[in-house]
Amino acid sequence: MQKKWWHGKTAYQIYPKSFYDANGDGIGDLRGVIEKLDYLQELGVEIVWLSPIYCSPLADQGYDISDYYNIDPRFGTMAEMDELIAKAKERGIGIVMDLVVNHCSDEHEWFRKACQDPDGPYGKFFYIVDRDGEHLPCNWRSAFGGSVWEPLPGHPDKLYLHTFHKKQPDLNWENPAMREEIYKMINWWLDKGLAGFRIDAIINIKKVLPFRDFPADRADGLCSISTMNYHAKGIGEFLGEMAERCFNPHNAFTAGEVFYVSDDRLPDFIGDHGYFSSMFDFNETLCNASEKGWYDQKPITPEQYKACCFESQAKVADFGFMSNIIENHDEPRGVSRYIPAGECTVRGKKMLGGLNFLLRGLPFIYQGQELGMENMAVSSIDEVDDISARDEYQVALNAGCTQQEALAAVNMFSRDNARTPYQWDDGPNAGFTTGTPWLHVNPNCKEINLAAQRNDPDSVYQFYRKLIKLRKNADLEDALIYGITVPYRVEQKNLMAYFRQGEQHKVLVLGNFQPQAQTVPLPGAVKKILLNNCGTAAITGDTAELEGYQLLVLEMA
Repeated sequence: MQKKWWHGKTAYQIYPKSFYDANGDGIGDLRGVIEKLDYLQELGVEIVWLSPIYCSPLADQGYDISDYYNIDPRFGTMAEMDELIAKAKERGIGIVMDLVVNHCSDEHEWFRKACQDPDGPYGKFFYIVDRDGEHLPCNWRSAFGGSVWEPLPGHPDKLYLHTFHKKQPDLNWENPAMREEIYKMINWWLDKGLAGFRIDAIINIKKVLPFRDFPADRADGLCSISTMNYHAKGIGEFLGEMAERCFNPHNAFTAGEVFYVSDDRLPDFIGDHGYFSSMFDFNETLCNASEKGWYDQKPITPEQYKACCFESQAKVADFGFMSNIIENHDEPRGVSRYIPAGECTVRGKKMLGGLNFLLRGLPFIYQGQELGMENMAVSSIDEVDDISARDEYQVALNAGCTQQEALAAVNMFSRDNARTPYQWDDGPNAGFTTGTPWLHVNPNCKEINLAAQRNDPDSVYQFYRKLIKLRKNADLEDALIYGITVPYRVEQKNLMAYFRQGEQHKVLVLGNFQPQAQTVPLPGAVKKILLNNCGTAAITGDTAELEGYQLLVLEMA
């Protein structure tokens, strides 16, 4: 595998609306990110991904872009964006933006022109079809519920396609003229000094054409859009062209949000000459997902979590890098999801962080993960902002769940869990804003916050700093960066253990994924304890006695 500039770095995702509000209007902003660059440098991250800050009506929190070339005034100005890129670069931090090109906003100039003249050039930038009575072109279900087809504004005789919100019309990638406009925009941003992009929902750009039905998977007679994604063929033509025209000439870092790729196609996506630098590993987040909805999704067990991680590591082996996550803006908090209910302790949070962080690939920290931020329960659906959660609440009710049962599913899986404001301190609004926050602040900010953890050597925050420092240890690069992942004692229940095997070094990672202690036979002599989330480490001869939720990282002789 060819070595790349980003391989040894740690990435950090910022959800700008919830990170830090510098002007007191209740919404996080670019000035807030600029003011916290020293914090990011102190943590040790070197790549920062910003969720969308483009102009947007915020039907889907910025993933509905109305102008790709401008910053939404809620977040700041283009001058502040330029300042952020420059000041981050001074600190050795590369800024990565979200690239949302499966769809735009229905308020984008292109869609407005398409509505004015559906048969003109901009009508061909979208999927616009003639209406055939009540019969729809296909039975695909939008990711946010309901049909993907919506009447074209001003033209009741026509329909347009949206795989997400109805205010997010899909762009027609089959149209070369549309693709040229996208490439022009991408290169404009890269020329400004961006380090690269996280690429949103990119697998959706290839549609099954001509449109056709698939077997319905719910009582509404529709099928999940993921069914279409699975059957669509030929996306490589678009992705290869985009890489050749934009990413490769700029040596840009790219992380794709990619689903439904067969194992034999993975090298095409993230190999030495892949479409992207990396792609996110969603194996754990998809575990136990149900076609019926969130209400039918079972909690993931430690054994399932272990199996998901090792399955992904085996698929990629040594030809590329996955981007490893515990959580992101589209998922609930990982410590609330993967640590069994009632066992979410500081020690358990450190263990989960270490087990994920030290896998082969690029570690992505989501804002607040380094503090061990948790889910926040709400008592009413009226308190929920997330449109997908509101849809899933109704799906649960339609399936016969009580309001309490439907709300329990929302509290477990809502995207709002990750979008509550960052907990800087235990003061008003957790130090996020001097105004009224756009989304409720988690009451546990009194206990879980940066100010409380910054000077505590045993905090989750300080443990993440140690993880980042360990992974940057040049002496262990052959193992911790480029070494393969070799599972160890997979048969031992609630033990997640693996080697990072390099040419010169071998590192053993041991995580006791339960509150009870357990004994682990060691495969050889221990040269050095590299990291330990407990005060002591009981290693005697060829065994290690692990306390509940203990993580040990050992350099083997």
